Amino acid sequence: MAGTHKRNTKAMCSSLRCGAKTRKGTACQAPAVTGKKRCRMHGGAKGSGAPVGNQNALKHGMYTGEVLAFQEHVRELLREGKKMIEDF
Repeated sequence: MAGTHKRNTKAMCSSLRCGAKTRKGTACQAPAVTGKKRCRMHGGAKGSGAPVGNQNALKHGMYTGEVLAFQEHVRELLREGKKMIEDF
């Protein structure tokens, strides 16, 4: 007979809730992962979260002083070349 077994859900019902904002705008009601404030789907899972260090802040070198000076030098050479062609 299905459904006659009494389930022990007291620990889950009394555990801390996630509380992350859902797409609906309400708080997530899933239980938080042990030792964390969010459920497994909202950042409580192992390995989730931002990487150590800010990897997004790495410089690509496109706007360094050296590159900007080189670009200005190239523009100056082009201006001089155009002027020489016009004067010729």
